[in-house]
Amino acid sequence: MSSPTKSAQSPVREATSPTVQSPKGKAKSPTPGPASPPAAQADAPTDLLSASHWGELELPEDDDSTLGSDAESSTASISSSIMHYRTISGRTYHSDSVSDSEYWGPNDAKAMEVMDVFHTAMTLILDERLYTAPLPKDIKNVLDVGTGTGLWAIDFADENPNCNVIGTDISPIQPSWVPPNLSFNIDDATKEWTYQPDFFDYIHIRWLCGTIKDWPALYKEAYKCLKPGGWIEHMDGDVNMVCLDGTMPKDSAIYQWGQLWCEIERKTGVVFNIVDSGCMENGIKEAGFTNIQIENFLAPTAPWPTDEKQKQIGLYQYVSLTSDVEGFLTYFFGQVMGWTDNEMAKYAAALRREYKECKVHANINWRVVRAQKPLDA
Repeated sequence: MSSPTKSAQSPVREATSPTVQSPKGKAKSPTPGPASPPAAQADAPTDLLSASHWGELELPEDDDSTLGSDAESSTASISSSIMHYRTISGRTYHSDSVSDSEYWGPNDAKAMEVMDVFHTAMTLILDERLYTAPLPKDIKNVLDVGTGTGLWAIDFADENPNCNVIGTDISPIQPSWVPPNLSFNIDDATKEWTYQPDFFDYIHIRWLCGTIKDWPALYKEAYKCLKPGGWIEHMDGDVNMVCLDGTMPKDSAIYQWGQLWCEIERKTGVVFNIVDSGCMENGIKEAGFTNIQIENFLAPTAPWPTDEKQKQIGLYQYVSLTSDVEGFLTYFFGQVMGWTDNEMAKYAAALRREYKECKVHANINWRVVRAQKPLDA
């Protein structure tokens, strides 16, 4: 396994170890169906604070003068450069005609902006690379699972004009003007894949935390559709924030973030504790992949580091985490946890304030797992 992280200046790459989703009809308003039945999992997180704790919380007015960083002043430039072209309004979710999976994320303008900013953040975390797998120069067919707004697929297709790139998602939110070697398909990756076996040279999966119940089944579909010798690469982040300097008390909104999502995982069976649980590398191994390699990156959730590169990553993650907190909360916190609108609003306000003040030096633990389908498969 990878070695322990040594510094809070993030992202910190840990040692590499050779271990071992358009609605077809009209867009729907956010009226999610009933939650999945409770899964037989571990006990509830012992440090979990109740919803009423946040509902009764008294917070000062949220104005920029309280900021302990230049985060807010820098947000405008990111918005103008990345978000200006998004025109969809309202809170909408994917169509049930595409997927019956319990996916919690909205697919409207705010949600798309978050996806776009996170794309930039994750690329910066990888030293401005789109992938880490040792792909050959003559790669022919690539699949991007859960492509979201499609930015990764667009960038990859631009960099590899002779490669056929396919991006799949359960929502048709991708742009129509794309490179000629790129196509987007509306498809639910949690169902049986219809691509021919042994077809793709590379399958890319990124930031699908909280969307999949059966990760080994998804990896097995990827294994089936990869060519022998082809690579799979999955990059995802955990919900449990990592703090290396003791600035994250257990009653902070940032610490409670991980506790809350772990409780939702316990109630629904949807995997949120994706890194700490080892489900990525274990599921990939179970699917039959070999040459499994793991890298961990700690990336700051706000621009608190002194190092300029890490401060930039922290700024992008801060924007993505705070610009639409309600988009993260509305579905599961209301439908599964039973929180009121007031409780969600108060918690969201507390979370934003903590990120803005930069007093809690929290990091997201991003993990990259890449592996090969055996040549003799």
